[in-house]
Amino acid sequence: MAGTIAVILGGGRGTRLYPLTRERAKPAVPLAGKYRLIDIPISNCINSGLRRISLLTQFNTHSLHRHIRTTYNFDTFTEGYVNILAAEQTMESTGWYQGTADAVRKNLRHLDLGSADHVLILSGDQLYRMDYSELIAQHEREGADATLAVLPVPRDQASGLGILHTSGHRIVDFVEKPQTEAELDRLAMSNGDMHPPTPGRTHLASMGIYLFRTEVLRAVLADETKEDFGREIIPEAIRQSHVDAYFFDGYWEDIGTIRAFYDANLELTRPDARFNFFDEEAPIYTHPRNLPPSRMDHCHVERSIIADGCIIDDAEILGSVIGVRTLIGAGTTIRDSIVMGLDYFESDEVRRRRQADIPIGIGRHCRISGALLDKNCRIGDGVTIDASRYAEDMDSELFVVRDGIVIVPRATTVPDGTII
Repeated sequence: MAGTIAVILGGGRGTRLYPLTRERAKPAVPLAGKYRLIDIPISNCINSGLRRISLLTQFNTHSLHRHIRTTYNFDTFTEGYVNILAAEQTMESTGWYQGTADAVRKNLRHLDLGSADHVLILSGDQLYRMDYSELIAQHEREGADATLAVLPVPRDQASGLGILHTSGHRIVDFVEKPQTEAELDRLAMSNGDMHPPTPGRTHLASMGIYLFRTEVLRAVLADETKEDFGREIIPEAIRQSHVDAYFFDGYWEDIGTIRAFYDANLELTRPDARFNFFDEEAPIYTHPRNLPPSRMDHCHVERSIIADGCIIDDAEILGSVIGVRTLIGAGTTIRDSIVMGLDYFESDEVRRRRQADIPIGIGRHCRISGALLDKNCRIGDGVTIDASRYAEDMDSELFVVRDGIVIVPRATTVPDGTII
């Protein structure tokens, strides 16, 4: 893999994940109690033998940069790096990134292209496991100029994705988010395709994973009016060059909405979860916190994830994800919820200095169902949070409702006895 460098796109404003993205970039959003979304593509790269990785960032970058800086440090005997390339003003450009292609174009000068035969472009906010070496091997074997990772999807999901049609491995047609029935009919897989349709999955969708030969990437980015890979660069490359499809049939989730994020996390609590964090040969890496094991006393826990450093007393936890350092008081029940945990433990003296009436964490005798509690919240005693009370999205001072889920934003204080 020495001839390939990886570029991970840090994403835009992440408005569909608000309020999780109010103070952080999408790739920095916590996942599965102890990870962050960015850990997925970086771990896939490391496990695939790719050690030269650049991350392009722009919005709410502080926590993302801190996570990368404190997590991914290769030793001095390893020719590898995870390099942060933040949006910058130059003599040629003073603007923000205008799209995915524009972000890569503006960083070509910083990428180690002189020693790279190929550039692998990845998204920073997807949940999947892939050995990129297999994609690269097919790309070289077929002599392609570019290769897209693709997966089969149902027709009802096709209008929100880049949909393509193949002849053998080669992509012959591509439409970004097709909206008409005629387009969907034209792009539907047939029995003569490289991979015929399977029950319920009738279209091939781009995963937003692109492998380019380096000189081809330079060429397709030369037109500065083209700003986005899916809408502009890929369709043009298919017309002008040899662009192949790499078929992937594993678990893949684009964490683009609150509902997708909530469902993907809660699925991880199931014994038959489609994404496996327990693969010793291809671990998912994250920041080593050196936390103590969690301590639980007189608790009832079913089908849940409990991360490190938690203290939980006489509580009931059902089908939920409990993040690092979470403190839960006696008599509390948490059901079908995500609690992202805490960034720090807080002594009584520190709480007095902060003039916080309510301790950090979740108090006693609370009832929390269908909720998502962001980091460092202070939930008082006797608080009720019940998502079934809300049929529509809404915003309030203490909480936000999106996709039928109640979200308590980061560092929010919810007073004793509050009913949400």
